[in-house]
Amino acid sequence: MVNIEYANAYNEVLEILKYIPREDYNKIPKKKIEFFKINASHNNTFKYNPTKTLSEQNVSKIAKGIIAILFRDYWATEIQKNKIIAKQNYDRMTLEEKKIEKYNKDNIFSHYSNNPENDIGNNQELSLVEINNIKWYKKIWKLITNIFN
Repeated sequence: MVNIEYANAYNEVLEILKYIPREDYNKIPKKKIEFFKINASHNNTFKYNPTKTLSEQNVSKIAKGIIAILFRDYWATEIQKNKIIAKQNYDRMTLEEKKIEKYNKDNIFSHYSNNPENDIGNNQELSLVEINNIKWYKKIWKLITNIFN
């Protein structure tokens, strides 16, 4: 089942595609058009006005994104495709740099003090746990010797 926002966006895209030239419409694979038709919401009553731009109308961000992807993949020239891909890569890199700045590994634990006694608290007691590091083959040997004894 498709998310309702995507179903509404598919309906908007199908309505917009009615107003593009036939040769551009035919460049879109039939499977993609069928996918839009199957998953589109039929409850949404979106009407496209070809005299206005997409930004002047009440078109969702998802529908604008789908139209942009259709443009990049099927209608753009090679120069336009290269520019779009370069812009997308630049946006991804800027986003990653912002994430690195926000989640810098040196600053993650900066709000903790360097004194472990203050971090643990005065009321808590620490207990030591003994870890048994006996090798697996020694355990088997011990088991065998216990059986014969």
